[in-house]
Amino acid sequence: MKKFKKSEIVIMILVVVLIGISEYYFVIAKEPLKAIFIGLWCPTILGFLILFNMKK
Repeated sequence: MKKFKKSEIVIMILVVVLIGISEYYFVIAKEPLKAIFIGLWCPTILGFLILFNMKK
């Protein structure tokens, strides 16, 4: 855990929460389009995290 910055940990927690929200909309709320829309933000956020880490 010492290798990760606090901002990276916060972003990872955000991604996990978004995956949970997406699963909720897909399974419980029966709104698959909203679930897909929310679920697609996770790889986008992680991609930006990787990009910003590569710039350093």
